Amino acid sequence: MALIALAADKGSPGVTTAAVALAAVWPRRVLLAETDPAGSDLVYRSAAAHGGPLNPNTGMLSIAATARRGLVPDQLWDHVQPLSGGLEVLVGLGNSEQAAGLAGLWPTLGRAFASLADSPHAAADVIADCGRISGDTPAAELFPHASLVLLVSRTEPEALARVRDRAAVLAGKLNGGARVAGPGSPMVGVVLITDTGSAAKLASQVNDMLVHAQTGARVVGTLADDPAGAEQLAGRRRGRLDKSLLIRTARKVTADLYQQYGAAWAASAHAAQSHQPQHPQQAQHQSQSQSQSQQGRYAPAAQQHQPGQPGQPGQPGPQDASQGGRSSDGRAGAGR
Repeated sequence: MALIALAADKGSPGVTTAAVALAAVWPRRVLLAETDPAGSDLVYRSAAAHGGPLNPNTGMLSIAATARRGLVPDQLWDHVQPLSGGLEVLVGLGNSEQAAGLAGLWPTLGRAFASLADSPHAAADVIADCGRISGDTPAAELFPHASLVLLVSRTEPEALARVRDRAAVLAGKLNGGARVAGPGSPMVGVVLITDTGSAAKLASQVNDMLVHAQTGARVVGTLADDPAGAEQLAGRRRGRLDKSLLIRTARKVTADLYQQYGAAWAASAHAAQSHQPQHPQQAQHQSQSQSQSQQGRYAPAAQQHQPGQPGQPGQPGPQDASQGGRSSDGRAGAGR
């Protein structure tokens, strides 16, 4: 299991939409962390599992006080809220001014996110929405602890030029000046937001560009430029979200990632579990984690219920995306 950080160089290519879409179809238990210092989007766009709004004070803001006293990875669950479809989210800051309260704590959070992936009691992959990373954004301090850093980009020439340059700089920083990820160093990947008709050709061309420029980065997949699907994911449009191009392409990206890296992530988690003693704080979450895994609430929602049966707490019933952001596949979210 792993920490996967998503970010963009400039503009709004859809980092939040990409993060929510990937988390919605992630094949294992997953925590979506809004770590964008500019502030949260989901608190304004998504409903909580109880049908009301998300609590903006529970998430990155509340975890700041805990982290100053030391942070056991499983303590992250104390600050998590489930969205209406079942996806668990660490709600982001209310605004950029609140980011000052996390000064010096970003490496602590990065270690906790990465260690949560190896927890023997409440293990989960973490997908972190880091927003824009141009300049000296503190969210970049999470990257050394990630297994994979994904740069999200559209395919206009200027966007591709920026992501090429950003990938080269980022890979160099993360690998001590080397462009190729070494053992224990995060790989830098690129996810393109593009029309599905030209996705394969563009992905090949951009990958060739990244290789030729010796950036050390590779294109790991493409997500459909699907405004209707993004609106469905945010609960602002009716329709079968599981049939949308956005979700279909998100499934392919996650499947490809696990085909390439899943075995290594699983081996890392297994090794950590075999050597890690149980911590009292972790034991506190064990029974809850086991119960949630038995319910299967972290699988795509389309697989969580039988037709005609109402959903259980944390599990959506048979409903579409028009009902409070719930969907037959995604577990609620928002686009940006």
